[in-house]
Amino acid sequence: MSQSFYNESSSNQTNFNQQHSLNHGGHEMMDMHEAIGEIIAGMNQAIILRPQVKDQELLSILDRQYNFTLGMYNTIVESFKTGHDPSVPTGRYQMETGNDFKYGLTPGQPKKPMQNANEINDEAISGFLLGAQKGAAKCMTAAATETTNPVVRRVVADSIPNCIEMAYELSIYQNKHGYYQVPQYSQQDMQTMLNAYDTTSNPLH
Repeated sequence: MSQSFYNESSSNQTNFNQQHSLNHGGHEMMDMHEAIGEIIAGMNQAIILRPQVKDQELLSILDRQYNFTLGMYNTIVESFKTGHDPSVPTGRYQMETGNDFKYGLTPGQPKKPMQNANEINDEAISGFLLGAQKGAAKCMTAAATETTNPVVRRVVADSIPNCIEMAYELSIYQNKHGYYQVPQYSQQDMQTMLNAYDTTSNPLH
């Protein structure tokens, strides 16, 4: 009698797990496939580019971001496949650099596409890595807004700030080395734009 009850419970649990893992809408499935594919592409790109990195600082950023992304990828895939809370929850990426940008433009050589693969350098590599993080953030944002499974939605939504943080770290690196310059408006124009809006206190009742 107890054996029969045990088998019935196991069967019910299996059915519950199957139903829960299939709790995805069509749009969610397609957007999640695109988001996960974007993460894989970025990780593959890092593996290919790693031997070409010359600057130790960039190599450290690449390794740290790859290792974090690997954990993020596993967490997203597990929650997507099962529909349950992942065994390893989403983490929080921590930059190991300051966040000071140098503003203004300095004239330099015009940028142009490479003529051959031997021209690969840290500027190009950091640009590829930055593009991958931006792409992942965009795809996951789209997926999160289409997701019906509550666990997957939360896991994906919680992962987006990490992609933004990693992209920010790479943009700081590029700015520091003169690869990415940040122009500004004149002080008068900046002040005009900053003062173009004001706060309000008119809630609905």
